[in-house]
Amino acid sequence: MTVQATNTATQWLSGAGLRPTRQRVALATLLVGDGQHRHVTAESLFANVQDMGESVSLATVYNTLRAFCEVGLVQEVTVDGSKSYFDTNTHDHPHFYWEDTGTLSDAPADQLKITQVPDAPEGAEIASVDVVIRLRRK
Repeated sequence: MTVQATNTATQWLSGAGLRPTRQRVALATLLVGDGQHRHVTAESLFANVQDMGESVSLATVYNTLRAFCEVGLVQEVTVDGSKSYFDTNTHDHPHFYWEDTGTLSDAPADQLKITQVPDAPEGAEIASVDVVIRLRRK
């Protein structure tokens, strides 16, 4: 971890009102330390933090990602109703899910046109609309 990456991560956490604990800073550094957006699973982030030599349990990774979601630092994108990816780009945008590699990437938002969605049932409101476009290689 570079000092700059750690500082970026610490500022990211503090800006959201989260205390920058050692474990949170390690995970945040992997997520935003270089300024690039990421799509990660808890398992891939756990493997990356282990590669850094940090002592963080998988349960802590899950709990930390949930905390990041709650304060709006990352958004959860669910694929197949069972696999969750966490995206550091929290603006509304569609995703490509690559079936052959099990990876998620951003799709061009300017090419997506949603002209109408169904009305929410009585007593409910639409919280968001997630668009995941499943791809496979030809």
